[in-house]
Formats: sequence, structure tokens, C-alpha cells
Amino acid sequence: MSHTAHIRSHRKPRSRSASTIAMRAGVAGGVLSLAAAGASASAYADEPVTQTLELPALTADMATQVAQSADATQQAAANYQLQAERDAAAANAAKQAKADLAEAKQKAEAKKKAAEAARKAAAARASRTAERTTLSATGTNSSTSTATGSAAAVVSFVKAQIGKSYVLGATGPSAYDCSGLVQAAFKQVGISLPRVSQSQSTAGTQVSLSNLQPGDILYWGSAGSAYHVAVYVGDGMFVGAQNPSTGIVEKPLSYDPPTGAVRVL
Repeated sequence: MSHTAHIRSHRKPRSRSASTIAMRAGVAGGVLSLAAAGASASAYADEPVTQTLELPALTADMATQVAQSADATQQAAANYQLQAERDAAAANAAKQAKADLAEAKQKAEAKKKAAEAARKAAAARASRTAERTTLSATGTNSSTSTATGSAAAVVSFVKAQIGKSYVLGATGPSAYDCSGLVQAAFKQVGISLPRVSQSQSTAGTQVSLSNLQPGDILYWGSAGSAYHVAVYVGDGMFVGAQNPSTGIVEKPLSYDPPTGAVRVL
């Protein structure tokens, strides 16, 4: 043992300030706190962490803005619907106007055709009246003309057949059709005419209805496509096989004005 072991030191002990002691105590305390925190974190490391978020409370201003936005959306939808209804109404109106215009055009066209038909009918009536007047005058002028020669023979033959029957396709002697009678009459004077009225209407020289002579062949319809023929006998009269109801008759030209006439003799 040292001879100085039990001798107290004469050095004064270092005085530690309170701040130094407090700092060291704080550091120690912090270390202990970190250790405790680490132990706590290690203890709960395996447990899931649930986090709850709190939404901000709906204030009065926000509620007002939401309501205004909803009103605006509703108003926009109403405006769109109203515009759609207006567009549909305009389309329907345009469609109806188009249909009305087409109908009006059809009615106008029908009226125009009716007016044209009435005009033509009036012109036809006036023409027939003029023809009757002309034929009556012709008959008066022809009353002084006397058939002679072959024409007299033709006139005499057709007058002798008055009262006999009309039979389609018949050529005599007891019955005739219109062209059969004309053919038979001219056969008496040695002239061979075609069998049908269409051909007989072009068998001679075309003559005016205002310059008829006894023995001329009258026809109804167009030359070359006539549907009826007869013989002019003078004095504004003709003899023909008219139809099954009347048979062979003598009638004035005004009874049924012919279309034209041909002269064979």
C-alpha cells in the first residue's frame, strides 16, 4: 500500500454548474425517451394503422353555392328541352307547309286541266254548231242538184235499202253493215271498193263538206282510220247502215256531222 493511499487530496473538487447538470439530465432523459419510443414502436409494428379523415363541415355559404349550382343545372336542362320543343315544332310546321304547298299545286293543276277541258269542250261545241250550219246550207244549195248517171244509180240503190237490218259484217241483200252497204251500192255501177270503212275513206278524192254532191262517200273519224261510212244523197241528207237499233236509215247531215268525204264518181 502506498503511503499516500489514505491521504486526502488537497485539491478542491470541481464545481459543476447547475446548467451542465441539467443538460446532462436532459440528454439522458431524451435517450431514455427514444428508447421507450423505439420499444413502443416495436411492440405495435405488427398492428395495422387506421387513419380517419375528417371532412370539413358544410358551411352556409357552401350550401348556398351547391343549391345555386343545382338550380342553374335544372334551368339549363329546362332551356334545352324548351329549345328542342321549339325546333320540333318548327320542323313540323315546315313539313306541314310543304305538304300544304304540294296540295295547293295539285289543286291548281287540277283546276287548270278542268278549265282547259272546258275550253276544248266549248270549242268543240262551237265547231259542231258551225258544221251543222255549214251542212244545213250545203243541203239547201244541193236541193237544186240532181244526181245523174252513176251517181243517180248509187243514190237509188241505197234509198231502196232503207228499213233493212244492220248486221255487222253483212253485205246484203237482206242486211248490211255500214261499209257493206257502200260497197254494194258502188258495185251496181261497176266500181269495186275496199270492204272496210278505213279503206273506203281514202278510196277517192277528198272533197270539202261544203261542196258535196250526191253519190259522195261520207266518213266519220280520220281519213284512213274511219270507223263509219255512208252515202250522201243530196238535199243535206245521207243514207247509211247506222247500228243494230236503227238499221238502214236516211238522216240529215246535222243529225251526226261527218268528218270528211271522198268522191269516187
